[in-house]
Order: sequence, then C-alpha cells, then structure tokens
Amino acid sequence: MKKSRYFLGGKLTPSDPRGRLKRFMREIFAYTPFVRMVILLFTLWMLFAWGIYIAEGDVEGSSLRNYGAALYWGVAAFSTAGIADAPQSGAAQFIGGLWIVVGSVLFFGTIVATVTTYFMRPMQRPYKQIIDTIEYNLEQLDDLTIEELDLLRDTVDTLIENVEELKEKQLSQNSRE
Repeated sequence: MKKSRYFLGGKLTPSDPRGRLKRFMREIFAYTPFVRMVILLFTLWMLFAWGIYIAEGDVEGSSLRNYGAALYWGVAAFSTAGIADAPQSGAAQFIGGLWIVVGSVLFFGTIVATVTTYFMRPMQRPYKQIIDTIEYNLEQLDDLTIEELDLLRDTVDTLIENVEELKEKQLSQNSRE
C-alpha cells in the first residue's frame, strides 16, 4: 500500500487538504454570520415569493400564478440572471423590487461579512495579544527593573508550561480520533 504524505499512522496530518477544508468549514460555521444569514435569506425568499404569489395569483396574463413559479421568479430575479418574467400587478412589482434589493444586500453582505470575519478572526485571538505583549517587553528589556524582569521570566515560564499542557491535550485528543 502506497503511503500518502497526508497520513501518519492512519491519521490525517495538518497538511491534508481535506483536513484544512474541514477546519475552514468548521470555522466558517462557528465564527461567522454565514449560517444565520443563509437562514434569514431563505426565510425571506419564501416570504417574498408568497407575497408575489398572493399579488399575482389572480392577475390575467401573469406567469406567476402558483407558488412554485413565484419561488423560481424569486431566485431568477434576485440572482440577476434576467430570465424571470416581470410581475404584472403594481403590488407584485413593489414586492419583487423590494425582494431584489433586500435579497441582494443580504446575499452579498453575507459574503463580505463571512470573508471579513474569517480573516479578521486571527487578530482577535487572545494569543495575539499575549505575543504582542511579550514582544513589546522584549523590546524594552534594557528599561525593565529587576522585579519586572523576574515577573517577565515567571510569566514566560508559566506560558511555556501551559503551551506544553495544551500540546499534550491536543495530541491525546488526536490520537483518540
């Protein structure tokens, strides 16, 4: 059996593209507004399609006489594909126009919010603040008093101990998977 560079002892390694994709998706769902926004977008699509159906259901010559056609219209109009028949009644045109604006803002807003949140998240992590503080103190070593140097040493020692404990926990969790 050929060994893959992504497997080590039957386990996926961090460089495995599937592992990275899995972690990426988990972080997107956990730390960004993506899921909430998709649920909101879906709910609004259903409601706006229902409004179009109610407003167009009895209009002579309308192609939007059933809920399925209204749902299709909602997707086609919102996606700017330009293949949707225009509603005939004034109320349906208003509802449809509102859907296009609201749906587009939510859709593109979700994309921007998700990407922004995902890439800004590392800057919000506590370890970034800890590292920045340590780097600042290292730059100021010449100006620190003996007491401050002792405190810095103790802090770094404690940090190293905690890092080692965390690494051991993660290794034991990974070995159980």
